[in-house]
Amino acid sequence: MSGCGCEMETRNDQERKTLMIVLGINASMFVFEFTLGLLAESTGLIADSLDMFADASVYSISLYAVGKSTILKDRAARLSGVVQIALALLVLIDVLWKFILGSEPISILMMSVGVIALIANSICLLLISKHRGGDIHMRASLIFSKNDVIANVGVIFSGILVWALDSRYPDLVIGLIISVIVLRGGIHILKVAARNDAGLACETNKNN
Repeated sequence: MSGCGCEMETRNDQERKTLMIVLGINASMFVFEFTLGLLAESTGLIADSLDMFADASVYSISLYAVGKSTILKDRAARLSGVVQIALALLVLIDVLWKFILGSEPISILMMSVGVIALIANSICLLLISKHRGGDIHMRASLIFSKNDVIANVGVIFSGILVWALDSRYPDLVIGLIISVIVLRGGIHILKVAARNDAGLACETNKNN
């Protein structure tokens, strides 16, 4: 029994260290990418920065959940899903706003910031993938990190298209795609949390 407790505490400590590192990376990248996204008038960069903010929120919630009960972990995962969905809707509003009023995204900033964000998120994904077999709060973090890498590649590619075509539409399209990816990720987490709740309720009924 004591051996199991020590093993669990070691795993919790490892999860905490990983989450603190990726939280710091995502919080810093949110400020950096959001600021340059505004300067570049890029919906893609702003969407990606809000995705970073959502991830920082997810990692904060996951950090809180480490070592807690299954019920609290499910609640933490559910809250992270709600955060993702809310931010995805904000990005959709920004896409619609710029589609109507127009914008002039700066392609070189899009590509440069996109590359930096890709490196940062690849590091996060590598760190979190070591905990892929963990509880739901860690699996939620892994899902969001994978989405981030995909979004970063999309921002870089859209920057190339903005430059090559001299058009703002690739930026709007990638902003739309990122918002959909974030929205799907949030919905997926809510579904997983719901399944866990159902399983826990079933187990409780059996015990009773």
